[in-house]
Amino acid sequence: MSPPDVVIIGSGAGGAASAWALTKRGLSVLLLEAGPAFDPSRDYPLTNADWERHIFPSPPGSRGEILYGDLGQLDPSDSDLQSHDAVTPRQPPPGFRETGEIGYSHVMGVGGSTLHFVGEAHRLHPASFHLARDHGIGADWPLSYDDLAPFYAQAEAMMGVAGPARPSASDARPRSAPPPLPAHPLSPPARRLVQAGAKAGLPFEPNMRAANSVPYDDRPSCNYCGQCSRGCPLGDKGSADVTYLRHAQASGRLTLIANAPVTRIELGPNGQAAAVHYVHAGKAVRQETPILILAGGAVQTPRLLLASAQPDAPEGVANGSGQVGRNFMETLSWSSTAFVPGLKNSHMGLPADAISWAQSAPDGVPGAVGGCRYTSAVRELGLNGPIGYAQRLVRGHGAAFHQAMRTQFGSALTVAALGAVIPDERSRVTLSAEQHDANGVPLPVISSVLTANSLALLRKMAEGCRSLLRATGAEAILEERGSWDSFSATHVFGTARMGTESASSVTDAFGRSHDHANLWISDASLFPSSGGGEAPSLTIGALALRQAEKIAR
Repeated sequence: MSPPDVVIIGSGAGGAASAWALTKRGLSVLLLEAGPAFDPSRDYPLTNADWERHIFPSPPGSRGEILYGDLGQLDPSDSDLQSHDAVTPRQPPPGFRETGEIGYSHVMGVGGSTLHFVGEAHRLHPASFHLARDHGIGADWPLSYDDLAPFYAQAEAMMGVAGPARPSASDARPRSAPPPLPAHPLSPPARRLVQAGAKAGLPFEPNMRAANSVPYDDRPSCNYCGQCSRGCPLGDKGSADVTYLRHAQASGRLTLIANAPVTRIELGPNGQAAAVHYVHAGKAVRQETPILILAGGAVQTPRLLLASAQPDAPEGVANGSGQVGRNFMETLSWSSTAFVPGLKNSHMGLPADAISWAQSAPDGVPGAVGGCRYTSAVRELGLNGPIGYAQRLVRGHGAAFHQAMRTQFGSALTVAALGAVIPDERSRVTLSAEQHDANGVPLPVISSVLTANSLALLRKMAEGCRSLLRATGAEAILEERGSWDSFSATHVFGTARMGTESASSVTDAFGRSHDHANLWISDASLFPSSGGGEAPSLTIGALALRQAEKIAR
């Protein structure tokens, strides 16, 4: 194999977009992925009778081991924010936050966590780029919405994003053209939320979704099975493997090696990244890196940088500022579920198909900074089959239980909210001093503490979800889940953030390391702020496309 022009570590939203954009410009790319390649026909058996018992598959090597440090203490005065359901007896809250059922949910594999994602494809609110300037909190992006807008459009075209032709009055994200695909039809619970939102002052609209509403890019249209987070066997969901990577491989300029975890970065005497060391098929390999792009995500990227400490970089590679691993931001989340009289078939349709942007601006929620959004969330929270009802919503046993299941199944409605997290000094990714993986690399340790601002925003999110349920005519709330007592994050950000000053950031506005001229970062660790609940994959892809243009020039 001839030496590549560019070496990329990680094949998720950022690494895949980088690979496509660079091969398109004639560069040869070597893409190293720590996890395996998934086979949709084998790994996503949604036609099996026991489909509901299986979440997204976890073949060997597809989950990195993660440890947890300080997740914060619980104040009993906030116990109304405790997670609960109708079946499990409520216990007194512990004195500290726990990792819940999933902790940090991620996938190591060809396509990364886009294999598991629901498919939301959001542009960041323009005002979220200037949080510190406008509100004196958090950090600003070293670029604007307008800088990223043309690359958002490119990313939407590659992922096959479906959505409304024009932004609504509550969606402040300007567009130069409609999304490439028409919006998906709304499911039964989403239609109820549209009606309820009009009453509650939180208007809903079709969500921007990376799932084909019509055949597109040689991929079929969605069949609305509702199982996006269990893996898409048809290829209609716009995950990185069937979009960016498929086209990059077709160019003939991409070499992709799966099951190849990188163990360290080697610096040369000129201060640049000279090589990476990885393990494949039981052998240690040294690969020279004319240009190196890290796209492992906001946990694995800082882990590798810190674990690569060496005489010329004693605190870790790219860490002259001391900011690598710092400024960690989790997913601030809340959901409320109730039975709604007259609602049927709420388990059917596309997950997260309706959204309210009314409070997503940084000043959109009174009493807190950052903003949040609301969605219909029945299916992505596991209420798309009878087992979820039996375990969480319907009490009892015997004939009465069976009758209750027949009566209530399909009538649950879940409203979920995601909100901004402001960086805090206590929230960071560090390395374990005692525990290492099979290749001797120290395991990452996540510490994440909710600030007073996060708790104020979380309470407003809970109030909003409950208000929306009341407006649907819902009965008593049966289940609530939230970030107060449980660290369960699908999106994490900020551990190698971009900025204008090398003393307070890890990279420049294009994701280029301040310390090493040929080292670039292309994942959510770049984010100076988390946004007001937007899913990050589209922004990650847009940043990668903008970066690739810079590299190619």
